[in-house]
Amino acid sequence: MIGRTSLFARNAFTKLVRNSHAHGGVPGENLPFGIENRFKLTAYFILFFGSGFGAPFLVLRHQLTK
Repeated sequence: MIGRTSLFARNAFTKLVRNSHAHGGVPGENLPFGIENRFKLTAYFILFFGSGFGAPFLVLRHQLTK
């Protein structure tokens, strides 16, 4: 029983790797966002990290103005 399970897992993983369409060698190919436009990428980084940094201050302001 264990042999069948490991064979199934190996075949499933092989199929997943073959169908992933990751050719490799191109920087940023596997990222979920584009890195071609420098200014758009900068804006995304500012929004992403700025929201995480600014959230505690907004929560504090909300609590103090209650």
